[in-house]
Amino acid sequence: MNILFTASECVPFVKTGGLADVVGALAPVLAAKGNDVRVMVPLYSAIPQEYMEQMQHVLDFEIELGWRKQYCGIESLQKDGVTYYFVDNKYYFGRSYIYGMGGDEYERFGFFCRAALNALPLLQFQPDIIHAHDWQSGMVPALLRIQYGHLPFFAEIRTVFTIHNLQYQGIFGIPEVQGILGLGDEYFTNDKLECYGCANFMKAGLVYADEITTVSPSYAEEIQTAYYGERMDGLLRAKHEHLSGVINGIDVKEYDPENDPLIPARYTADDLTGKAECKRALQEELGLNQDPNTPIVAIISRLSNQKGLDLVDRVISEIMSENLQLVVLGMGDAKYVNLFSWAEQRYPGRVAARFRMDGPLSHRIYAGADIFLMPSQFEPCGLSQMISLRYGTLPVVRETGGLRDTVLSYNEANGAGNGFTFFNYNAHDMLYVLRRALYFYWDQKDIWHMLQHRGMTDDYSWSHSAEMYLSLYRDMLAHPAETPAEEAPVEEAPVEEAPVEETPVEAPAPVKKPRARKPKAEPVSAEEKPVEKKTTRARKPKAEAVAAEEAPAPAKKPRGRKPKAEPVSAEEKPAEKKTTRARKPKAKEE
Repeated sequence: MNILFTASECVPFVKTGGLADVVGALAPVLAAKGNDVRVMVPLYSAIPQEYMEQMQHVLDFEIELGWRKQYCGIESLQKDGVTYYFVDNKYYFGRSYIYGMGGDEYERFGFFCRAALNALPLLQFQPDIIHAHDWQSGMVPALLRIQYGHLPFFAEIRTVFTIHNLQYQGIFGIPEVQGILGLGDEYFTNDKLECYGCANFMKAGLVYADEITTVSPSYAEEIQTAYYGERMDGLLRAKHEHLSGVINGIDVKEYDPENDPLIPARYTADDLTGKAECKRALQEELGLNQDPNTPIVAIISRLSNQKGLDLVDRVISEIMSENLQLVVLGMGDAKYVNLFSWAEQRYPGRVAARFRMDGPLSHRIYAGADIFLMPSQFEPCGLSQMISLRYGTLPVVRETGGLRDTVLSYNEANGAGNGFTFFNYNAHDMLYVLRRALYFYWDQKDIWHMLQHRGMTDDYSWSHSAEMYLSLYRDMLAHPAETPAEEAPVEEAPVEEAPVEETPVEAPAPVKKPRARKPKAEPVSAEEKPVEKKTTRARKPKAEAVAAEEAPAPAKKPRGRKPKAEPVSAEEKPAEKKTTRARKPKAKEE
């Protein structure tokens, strides 16, 4: 099977979060199972020189972005049975940062998505599956379906889109995205790329991909609710038959206390002598009081509200009233930097905080700590809790997303469990469970060691998850792609077909329509036919109202007025509207 991953980061080349770990670890496992796996990422200036020197220039060509033509080079590198392609353009990716500071993210990653598709015929690589990851690759399934799918080279390619964190969606102005990708007004309606008056790269992937996955079964359920859905819950409920959760794994070779070269002493589940030495060395390195009996509680995290650090802030004094030491490693919001800086000054010898990304130090903390604290508000999957278990450091986590799928609270009645959990997002619930963990650390050593042994010997590898992905790919290839009725006419996205061996496939920008934009009030569901659209004189499209099964009936609008968003329940039929002379139409609710 030919598989292409498109992603904005990948270990060991560039990493800002868990996305890089997933792409970098999953691809070699799939390749080891006999598949031709290739990964395409931007060629950032942050990629270490040792990898830059190993790259070979494969080809270069031009890409049309609106009225401009931009250079695109493809560099290649082989590693662990995987071919990695790096999309080269110094203007977009030769910057001192990876994300978010230039104000042109839509252009940078719009360029990346088009480059990934245009490069394939020139590379003479025809994937069976394109697996796009997170919003930065969200336009790959959309462009493939809208502008490339009628060409023979692309016609049989199927797409998977994986949500790593729904909170980050890639939201930009519609005219800006239209200008670089050449997409007509008809694609910026509430059933396609438009989302509350903006263009949304995440939504592009959700609407146009053949299958959607996310990184844990619990998170797949949670994001279909309003609380976790980030205003996409209606769309995700409508796509629920094509939505699944596959739990992430970790690189068990990198995170292996028996062979880890980054920790002071090696140890195993049957012999924890080396873990005691790692604890002593960590206390010495971070300036903590040298006491082998005092438990070390560790936090390795991006410093943000998502990670539940506001709970820690609420009860920091009560936490430190316990006989423990606290170690923090991470970067993020200033208020949490200030919090842990204050705690380090307030409790000298008992708190150590390091505000940076430091991979080797994280290994030493996992190995030297006793308890790992991860009270996330939401957590799509989380890798840290699995890494801590691998090193015999018992986790205290909140039951959400992937944390609920990987950490089971110790049950005194039947002995099941591998850590400690709490359900409510409440600071004192967290404090209670932390104290429960400390009780077993101090007074139930036999149970504590049993839980350590269980955590260190469980399987957190990618083997099982990779088989689930392969099963999904095979099912997709066994069934023909579904083509929504509105996408059948090729004229909507004219692309001039050319010999695939000689020229990249690009879609010229379609001619812009008159001033009045034509919003569609169409259902998200792929199983129903779209309702007829009515043209209004308002320049802005109607705000998105996502329905799981039915589409709201279009209503007439007063001249020059922006239509008001109509709430739609997934289970109720939308009420009919009556046109009156009132300034703003109101929606009746059943």
